[in-house]
Amino acid sequence: MNTSEMALDNNFTNSSFNCAIDNFKQAVYPIMYLFIFFLGAVGNGFSIYVFFQPSQRKTSVNIYMQNLAVSDLMFVSTLPFRATYFLLGSHWIFGDIACRIMTYTLYVNMYCSIYFLTVLSMVRFVAIVYPFKHWKLTNVKYARITCAAIWIFVLGASSPLLCKEVAGYSTPAKCLDLHPSKSHSLLVMNSFVLVVGFILPFCTIIVCYVFAIKALLRSKTPQNKKMVSHKKALLTIIITLILFLICFLPYHILRTIHLVRSSCSQANLPMHKALVVTLCLAAMNSCLDPILYYFAAENFKARIRNLSCR
Repeated sequence: MNTSEMALDNNFTNSSFNCAIDNFKQAVYPIMYLFIFFLGAVGNGFSIYVFFQPSQRKTSVNIYMQNLAVSDLMFVSTLPFRATYFLLGSHWIFGDIACRIMTYTLYVNMYCSIYFLTVLSMVRFVAIVYPFKHWKLTNVKYARITCAAIWIFVLGASSPLLCKEVAGYSTPAKCLDLHPSKSHSLLVMNSFVLVVGFILPFCTIIVCYVFAIKALLRSKTPQNKKMVSHKKALLTIIITLILFLICFLPYHILRTIHLVRSSCSQANLPMHKALVVTLCLAAMNSCLDPILYYFAAENFKARIRNLSCR
């Protein structure tokens, strides 16, 4: 999955094949990557500190959010390297092995974030629609097992990125530049990534949102503690859906359209530039996730207030 992502990303946004928009990339990527790195490192670093406080309540939701925060922090840690590459005029100075590890880490955590957000929506959906059933999905032990399974799956699926032949660059100095490849093979890889890495999670979140809304409209529960729980569950699903719509949907749509229309004509230059912007939006997810923690995590606000008082 992530092998395809790397190939597509590098082919469309990091190579001389993409209609000579190097100046645009070198103006946009460093600023955006460093901005996202700063916000993401501060936001997720503080979130991890709050989540791992001894007094913080251990729930399945918080377990998933802990892993999401760790994933995002690992994601943003790769961005200064990418920013440096473009600041130096598309020249990699950190060596071949570092390039493979950096690329591997970046895409592992991008797709881990997608899966953790999806599972969070499913857990909140179950809490609203089936509060007395499917308890395993909301069980802390089951949450830890699910998180481990996500990490193992994405790490394993991404492992080909550690091979130079798969990464596809010609020299270590151009490690973020994919050597011009066959559009047909990229289109096939994109189809797999699109379905497994985005469409299935996105459709799952939409289904959770629709049925959660229906369940709440039918509910005659009075205004009590249960309603507060329902509100927090619905907030989780809504924020997750918004993150997908803003951060991941534009990138996956434009990447697919660009593959179909792979010509390098003057008319397609705006699409090449738009793809650069949508990749930045995808990276921005890592610094927007703390908003989800603040509004939807268990006892997160209370813990922040306690730390502020101290």
